[in-house]
Amino acid sequence: MVTEVFLSLVVTSAVGIIMGIAKLCFKSKCKEVSFCCLKVIRDTEAEEKEQEFMTLHKGDQSPSPTNSDDESKKTNSDKTNV
Repeated sequence: MVTEVFLSLVVTSAVGIIMGIAKLCFKSKCKEVSFCCLKVIRDTEAEEKEQEFMTLHKGDQSPSPTNSDDESKKTNSDKTNV
């Protein structure tokens, strides 16, 4: 008889293997991949450009502007309407 522990071990191992294969496929630079009846053609140049852009602009995250001016205008206009 198959116990729940053994079944969960098999399922999690299978999912881990599938995710590992997917990770390897994603990181590969192959333009064309064929497996059984599946054939995948990728545009690796666009992915390389995106990766280069992300590495170059990694530290360019400027903080978003605050809305303190808008809030002060709202409070001033509320005071005048009272």
